[in-house]
Amino acid sequence: MADFYRYQENTMLNSSIEDEPYGQLALIHLGKLLQLQVLKSAAGYYLGTVDVDGDPVSRESVEYFPTSDAAAAALISGQWRQLSYL
Repeated sequence: MADFYRYQENTMLNSSIEDEPYGQLALIHLGKLLQLQVLKSAAGYYLGTVDVDGDPVSRESVEYFPTSDAAAAALISGQWRQLSYL
């Protein structure tokens, strides 16, 4: 039974990596696999990650977007640039 759960966990992890956009900087620099989402700062909306408490972990997009809809559209379409540093 333990092997079944281990398989499920590995499958879920691989599915997340392949199917869901995740924060490359959060993974590379902090070792955290976190899903990308639209976040807001004083500069505008951006693509980034948050921890389980909802606190920002990484800003992943070079761009700031004027609206959350514009940021979401960029995330869905892939029309955004990845930051190369934290």
